[in-house]
Amino acid sequence: MRKLFSVDDHIIEPADCWSSRVAAKYRDQAPHIVREGEREVWVYEDVRNPTTGLNAVAGKPQEEWEAEPVNFSDMIDGCYQPEARARDLAREGIMASVAFPTLPRFGGALFPSFKDKELASECVRAWNDFMFDWCSVAPSMFVPMSLIQLWDVDAAVKETQRCLDRGVRAVCVPEEVSVLGLPSYFSGHYDPFFSLCEEAELPLCMHIQSSGWQPFRYPEAPPTLGIAISFVATQTHAVGMMYGNVCRKFPNIKIVYSEGGIGWVGAAVERADRMYKRHVSWDGSIDKDDLLPSEICRRNMWFCMIDEEFGLANRHAVGVDRIFWESDYPHSSCIWPGTQKIVDDLFVNVPEEEFRKITYENADKLFKWETPDPTDDIESLIVN
Repeated sequence: MRKLFSVDDHIIEPADCWSSRVAAKYRDQAPHIVREGEREVWVYEDVRNPTTGLNAVAGKPQEEWEAEPVNFSDMIDGCYQPEARARDLAREGIMASVAFPTLPRFGGALFPSFKDKELASECVRAWNDFMFDWCSVAPSMFVPMSLIQLWDVDAAVKETQRCLDRGVRAVCVPEEVSVLGLPSYFSGHYDPFFSLCEEAELPLCMHIQSSGWQPFRYPEAPPTLGIAISFVATQTHAVGMMYGNVCRKFPNIKIVYSEGGIGWVGAAVERADRMYKRHVSWDGSIDKDDLLPSEICRRNMWFCMIDEEFGLANRHAVGVDRIFWESDYPHSSCIWPGTQKIVDDLFVNVPEEEFRKITYENADKLFKWETPDPTDDIESLIVN
């Protein structure tokens, strides 16, 4: 069985994720599940938010997928139970996993919308505590990643340091925050946070659609068009980072773009370099002696793929050492179950050395991890 490290999976938070971890005075306002008729909804402050829809279809035939909210009883246990998740992944040789949040959105962008920012901060800390609890169930498999208080850089630094002291290996932030009404990453506002991440060699994981920004869709477009073009947000932000000042101020910062794919990278970087060089004479914001976008990309960025034949065929345009593999469990894009055959078929023409880099060695290096070998004794991975 092949050894795999998935750099993009997702946790469907269990009903007690916040209610069992926030202070008593916040429990009524922090996210909690209530039942309304036949369905369960998350309730926080004065908001009612349905559960998961397409975010929890792992193990279901495609003809049973639907975008409507589903209840916990409609999901397989691995969506929200760490023991079941560990068994599900290990059966397919996925021996390491970085998991993104669901209710807080894929970069924690829900919490800045809270009216009560003390409550919001408490919820960030509670989610991070939940993540460490989740990871403790299968500590050799689950790679801890934390959220931050996006609206308060001092609190973000303090919380990140707290999580570093507990062994966190990555921090999860949106692709961009200016669309949330916050200062942009390029404003200098987040420099203390970026400085800590650079010093600690802590990767910033930015998931597709995490900011909420979406590219143009015509008014009559089917819902699936939004899914098909969602990688554009990743492309837009990555090229912006190649041009911008963040990676120039913090030359050792590490940025991971999850679920955005890799097939577009070579063409986008080529165009970015060409436009950078052609227009440097009049654009006073860029320096002809500075690093090219391609040099920033090769130094500071990593990209993730699922089952992307075109991207894999053009992997050298990205850099084999800059590509991660992902499963996306339990989303509609996930390649589970049957992962091993899908991976074998996809990588059939890829040399073994490159296969190992993409499927676990690159991730082990960046996240300072050691992915265990697949084992028939799956229960040995779980701490009781």
